[in-house]
Amino acid sequence: MAMCSILNGDDIKKALDAFAAADSFNHKKFFEMVGLKAKSSDEVKKVFLVLDADNSGFIEEEELKFVLKGFAQNGRDLTDKETKAFLTAADKDGDGKIGIDEFAALVKE
Repeated sequence: MAMCSILNGDDIKKALDAFAAADSFNHKKFFEMVGLKAKSSDEVKKVFLVLDADNSGFIEEEELKFVLKGFAQNGRDLTDKETKAFLTAADKDGDGKIGIDEFAALVKE
C-alpha cells in the first residue's frame, strides 16, 4: 500500500521539504503536517504497516533511519541523532524497537 493512498501527497511533500535539513526532524510537527495526527486509529496502523519494511510487527532502529523514505521515495535518511531521538520518544517499553501501539501513541501525542 502506498502512503499517498492514506495521506495527501501535497501534505507529504510540504512536510518533507520542511525537514529537508539534517538534524531538523521533529516527529510531532511532521505527523501533524502530513495529516497523520488527524487520521483514525486504523489509518495510523496502515501507515505503521507501510513503515515496517520487513513486516516484523516492529519498526526497528534501522527501519527508522529510512522512515521519511516510507512517506516518499525522495525522503532523506534521518541522521543517527534524529533516529535515536525518535526511537527514544516512541519506545516506551525499552525493547529497542517501536511496536504498533507505541507508534499509534506517538502519533497522537
